[in-house]
Amino acid sequence: MRELTYVARRTVEWREAPDPKVRSAGEAIVAPVAATACDVDSSILAGHGFIDPPFALGHECVAEVTDVGEDVTGVVPGDLVVVPWAVNCGTCAHCRSGLTAHCTSVPHMAMYGAPIGGSWGGLFSDLVRVPYADAMLVPLPAGLDPVAMASASDNWSLSWRLVAPHLRARPGARVLVVARGSIGLYVCDIARAFGASDVLYVDPDAGHRRLAESYGARTAEAIEPVPHGFDVAVEATGRVEQLGLAVRSLAPEGVCESAGNHFRPGELPLLDMYLTGVTLRIARDNVRAHIPDALDLASSGKVAPERVVSHVFDWEQLLDALPEKHLKPVFVRGITPGRASS
Repeated sequence: MRELTYVARRTVEWREAPDPKVRSAGEAIVAPVAATACDVDSSILAGHGFIDPPFALGHECVAEVTDVGEDVTGVVPGDLVVVPWAVNCGTCAHCRSGLTAHCTSVPHMAMYGAPIGGSWGGLFSDLVRVPYADAMLVPLPAGLDPVAMASASDNWSLSWRLVAPHLRARPGARVLVVARGSIGLYVCDIARAFGASDVLYVDPDAGHRRLAESYGARTAEAIEPVPHGFDVAVEATGRVEQLGLAVRSLAPEGVCESAGNHFRPGELPLLDMYLTGVTLRIARDNVRAHIPDALDLASSGKVAPERVVSHVFDWEQLLDALPEKHLKPVFVRGITPGRASS
């Protein structure tokens, strides 16, 4: 089989690898059918990552199950499934408490798409081994389009976690979104669905702002801090100064969620944060715990994640199209774009 491998800035290549096989009774083999680039993949391809190439890329996809071990009960060959980015067993103490990104049955930070915590391959590969199939794989609900849900492995489900629980706890909260990619746009959609009274989306990209407006958000190219302006802020830029803007704009006891993958150090306005009494969360997401809720929301008809998909390419276009700058490209094979899961 082939693994799409990141080899240099804006450069990927196919590399041959042995076909993965089921090694134990609880494993599965899957074939990605709709895979997309995470916002952090875009940073890696631009040369801003912190891991030297080469390595297999990709950690967001809907896949078809092709083989399962004899103890797997949750899926069968032919099923369409969401493959979470973090490798997790589902049974250790961390997994049972929802901390699936910190599974103690595998090396720390074991994941697809980067050689952290071992080498697990990437979801832009022709075939992928899933070591804990019943714990990891989430069947795609009937009626959902694999293309629209290609990001459920990470960005779509992460976006649910960034804003939905806060709006449940604070009905009608005011939400600030400072972003550069798909996460911020998904957040706008989800915030509107959960009844935010105001959503302000800040992004220098005019096309992104138009998408945010289609979700009912106000938009701006840039802003100065808005003291006590928002109950919840989401920062997804990877720029520390933009994180500072977000926390400076919070109301007393406000919450800031950072999903920015900050590869560079910087300073935060700690005194301002202290005086306002803000909560800041910067965390590697335990996405497996949120995928079912995020898929339920997608099934409800209250959101439109398909609008964020900027391009649909054939699988064989990965070499040329992935290194290009696109908001949310999805690469497909074996399915017709727009097909709903059945």
